[in-house]
Amino acid sequence: MAAVLAAGPGAVLSHRSAAALWQLGPDHHRDVEVTTIRPSHPRPGMGIHLAALASDEITMVDGIPVTTAARTLFDLAAVLPRQWLERAMHEAEVRRRWDATGLQVLIDRYPGRRGTRTLRQVLAAGELGRTITKSELELLFLALLTDNELPRPQTNHMVATTVRPYECDLVWPAARLIVELDGYETHGTRKRVEEDRARDRALTIAGWRVIRVTWRQLRDAPHELARDLWKLLGRAPVAIAS
Repeated sequence: MAAVLAAGPGAVLSHRSAAALWQLGPDHHRDVEVTTIRPSHPRPGMGIHLAALASDEITMVDGIPVTTAARTLFDLAAVLPRQWLERAMHEAEVRRRWDATGLQVLIDRYPGRRGTRTLRQVLAAGELGRTITKSELELLFLALLTDNELPRPQTNHMVATTVRPYECDLVWPAARLIVELDGYETHGTRKRVEEDRARDRALTIAGWRVIRVTWRQLRDAPHELARDLWKLLGRAPVAIAS
């Protein structure tokens, strides 16, 4: 906060320092980076970026004026190697800090800015989410339940079938409902797809309803997923979190 105040009125935390505040990666940069429209004399330990930021590119985190997560990623594209940028974007998606639409708005708004080409390439590749771990996916799903006041399931619960018992990701025994979390790393092979289908069939015969949830469904359609879960659990939904 001191660095932002020192940069003068209208200054905000940005770039690698903003990324650290958003928990998108460690800040190894030696200077605290701020963006301001007014030139000022840099002080030791401070990096000044000059830019006029739109109101929808600025927010407050812990009382500190800072660039939004989308604007932070946009700025990082100009100062980080692609592989570090991809990691920051991955962290932002895991933590539900941004969406691709918001970042695309900035790319369209500033088409000539340094780093926009790299951002377009990363978004077009569609690789985000492929490296998400099972534990990260479970944390995202449990956060969805909390946000929408859905009942908590039993996790990694053994369910008996006529074939053999299976360890299931999330289980609501009273509702006979199982949710399996499909991450690319653990479910992306043909062999695993076939095994999953046989498993689902055995669980269905044993009287369970099995639904599979992917990372992209959690990211792109959380409200619809929450409504479906309320219906499957046989309860009237509360107001869906926005």
